[in-house]
Amino acid sequence: MNISTINNSILRHRELLLQHSLYNKVKSIDDLRHFLEGHVYAVWDFMSLLKALQSKLTCTNTPWLPVGNPEIRYLINEIVLAEETDLNAEGKRQSHYEMYLDAMKACGADTSAVEAFLEDVVETQNIFVSIRKSSLHEDIKAFLDFTFRVIDEGKPHEIAAAFTFGREDLIPSMFTEILRSFKQNFPEVNLDKLIYYFERHIELDADEHGPMAMQMITELCSSDTRKWKEVEEISMMALEKRIALWDAIEDNILQHDLASI
Repeated sequence: MNISTINNSILRHRELLLQHSLYNKVKSIDDLRHFLEGHVYAVWDFMSLLKALQSKLTCTNTPWLPVGNPEIRYLINEIVLAEETDLNAEGKRQSHYEMYLDAMKACGADTSAVEAFLEDVVETQNIFVSIRKSSLHEDIKAFLDFTFRVIDEGKPHEIAAAFTFGREDLIPSMFTEILRSFKQNFPEVNLDKLIYYFERHIELDADEHGPMAMQMITELCSSDTRKWKEVEEISMMALEKRIALWDAIEDNILQHDLASI
């Protein structure tokens, strides 16, 4: 097995995600806000997948030791550098999660729920407890639970699979569709920070992070058939959870629209 095999295996799931009806449901500024308020959890937990990979594939403790493959260390550290300390629209350093929060606030979306959720994570010191006791949509809970189960129980190549095929490799195509819809439907709303965030992701992930993540998978799995099979399985599950996340956000938008009639 190899990258091409995995791409062929997950093709149907990719198409389901890229053709999801959610994109056509974001028609008003309120719909946009509800989209952002649901999607922000994927922006946040992506950072946790990233740091889990860095923790497993490099040395983050002292005394320092030369852990693992230097090529893999380089790949993950390069991705971390941009995701955790990129330049925002004003040329200041921010993580992509912090950029997203600022973009939400700029267009009037509510960040209090996700900020309260992170405060609870700090308080409980147990992400699974925080997920379970939250008032999030059940499919958003399942999405987060899957991510942190993979982080907690997964081998490096499995975490890399969720990171690469469930997220990083999809971002350019997904965000291009979303961005096109936003520009068309909300010309009167100032979406500068949001557009910058999406365009920055498209630029980084298509040109740099996507290929780097693919190379990381190849380095981690090498010629080990069992590892490639596990990558395939996790990738399929990650995409199923991502589709369910989109279902949940769409459901929240529809419920809000019905309540406002």
